[in-house]
Amino acid sequence: MDVISMQIKMVLLEHGFKKVKITTVLSPAWTTEWMSEAGKEKLKAYGIAPPNPMQTVCDVKLFAEDEAVQCPHCQSYNTSMISRFGSTACKALYKCNHCLEPFDYFKCH
Repeated sequence: MDVISMQIKMVLLEHGFKKVKITTVLSPAWTTEWMSEAGKEKLKAYGIAPPNPMQTVCDVKLFAEDEAVQCPHCQSYNTSMISRFGSTACKALYKCNHCLEPFDYFKCH
């Protein structure tokens, strides 16, 4: 995190800001519940399925763990998880069984 703070500070200094103070806040921990609807729509437009508001299950089996995730490309819920981890640990990799496109799902946490 020090590298990120330093890079932000350097860019701001390059753009003429003289007094730059970066404050890192670790508590309370960030949660996907803080995401705005506009932010979720931007993720979707970029091709990343935004987090569901609550765990939803399409499977009728008792205690099923698969979450119903909507494809950000064609809006189908006929999707399947390929990997619990996608391009980053906070995303899972899914595939749409309708349009056959792979996509990341931003997991709730």
